[in-house]
Formats: sequence, structure tokens, C-alpha cells
Amino acid sequence: MNSSQLHFTFTEDAPQRIDKFLTARITELSRSRLQVLIEDGRVTVNGEIPHKAGFALSSGDQIEVFIPPTAPSTLIPEAIPLDVIFENDDVLVINKSAGMVVHPAAGHASGTLVHAVLAHAPEIEGVGGEKRPGLVHRLDKDTSGVIIMAKNDRTQHWLSQQFHDRQVGKSYLALVDGKPPTPTGRVEAPIGRDSSHRQRMAVTSPHKGREAVSEFFTLERFREHTLLEVRIYTGRTHQIRLHMAFVGCPVVGDTVYGRRTPSLPLERQFLHAQRLSIVIPGEANPRTFEAALPAELESILELLKS
Repeated sequence: MNSSQLHFTFTEDAPQRIDKFLTARITELSRSRLQVLIEDGRVTVNGEIPHKAGFALSSGDQIEVFIPPTAPSTLIPEAIPLDVIFENDDVLVINKSAGMVVHPAAGHASGTLVHAVLAHAPEIEGVGGEKRPGLVHRLDKDTSGVIIMAKNDRTQHWLSQQFHDRQVGKSYLALVDGKPPTPTGRVEAPIGRDSSHRQRMAVTSPHKGREAVSEFFTLERFREHTLLEVRIYTGRTHQIRLHMAFVGCPVVGDTVYGRRTPSLPLERQFLHAQRLSIVIPGEANPRTFEAALPAELESILELLKS
């Protein structure tokens, strides 16, 4: 994106946050990016720099916004094969394989989904930020399945808002050890950082964690395992794995929150993002994207049925 300078006049009688006002008018940028511009002094109100995204505008205020050009990404594209479910000018929907980290982080400077997407769709560079271009949600390294990415800033804002407003349908398949206390159920258990192990998450008290809500539905029962559909209404880190362990039936293969030695011959956790429903730009109704269960998980189910 080239640099640009925009001018607005606030004409409402009731005060309004400046980041909310600008988000409604500069639709090609996400709210988070606009907040960064405000904090960096790229926005002025009546010639003064507010610095805070929560600054309240008053009627008659004159707002100037300077949008700098997008900095070139330091990430190097990598030609890693991708299983593309759907793609157009706005979105890229991928069936992520287990074992692939979504974005660069400590210990994962290359070989991530982001590196692969930059090679597949170079125009995604810088969308929503240099380090995590195109991302609006994530999957754990060892969770496979549907993930959607934005190919431009307008779409990044469009999709992010739906995730923020909990308007996205997210359905997972999980094979768990044992069986849940009821065939169907709803888990409302806050999640926060584990105070004893900072690399892990934990179910916490409400004042220490963030709201987390999951629902589960039994699809098939086996002697020592249960296949569940799990729908999540919040997007907390490790949410399904924690909630299933919380009700006494950890995800098979989850050696962090479940059994240290997997109960079945599986080198990953049995957790798959099967279905994602979301409204994409240019459409009025949600579109549903699905990813078939990977072969290694299908073979586990066949083993249980034999």
C-alpha cells in the first residue's frame, strides 16, 4: 500500500472513540492497525496528537490520518505445498496439515504456514502486519484442518470483526480417552496462563482467565474412547484440549494436558478443524468450508472399529 493522507470531520453530537470512528471509515485497514497508527502519532485531532485509541471525539473535531507505506516483509517465502480448499481475490482457505506451525515464533523461524502462503500468494505480504500476514485466527501445530486467511487489509478487517463478534461457526472432531460425563454438554471454564508452567495454559478462576465456551456432541462410542464433535464459541489458546481434559476425557495424543503416553498409536493429537462457516466479502450469507479427516486419523478410527 502506498502512503496516503486522509481528512475527516466528526459531526456526531455524542462523543465517540477515535479508533471506532476511523474503523468505520477506513475499511481497508483493521482496527488493530488503526490503533497502532494512533499510538504512533500518525493521527491528529485539531492538529494535536491524541496517542490513545480511546480518545473521545467531540462534534466539530478535525481528524487527519497519515497512512505510511507498508514496510517490506523480512519473511522469506518458501515453496511448501499447500492443500487449498478455496481461493479468490479476497480469501485463501487451507486444509492445514498437522505438524505445521501457523506463524513464526521462538524455535520456528521458517517452514510455517505463513512462509508457505507468501510463496503461494505474494500479495498477502504485509496484510494485517509484517510478522503474521493474512492471519485472522490460528490452529495449534498438531491440529489439522480448516484455516482461513485474508489476502488484503479490507478482508482482514472484515473477517477479524466476525471472529471478534463470535459470528463464525467452528466445528472440530476430537477423539478422547474415556467418555464425557454426558453424551452432549457445554463447558464454560475460563482459560489463562498456567502460573506454574508459563508455556502452558490452564483452566482458571474467572478473575485470572478469559471466558471460554465449548459444546460437545457424541458421534461414536468405543470401548475406551469417544469420538466427539466440538464447537467452540471463543478462541482461547488450547481451548478444546483444556476443556476436554477438564471434564475428564482428554484428547487422544495430547501429551501436555492428557496422558503422557498416548493410549493409541498416534504421533499427534486427534484434533481436526473439520468445518468453518463465515461470511466472505461480496456474499450475504455464511459460506461453509470443510476438510476431510486426515488418513492417519481415519486409520485410528478403523483400528477402533476392527
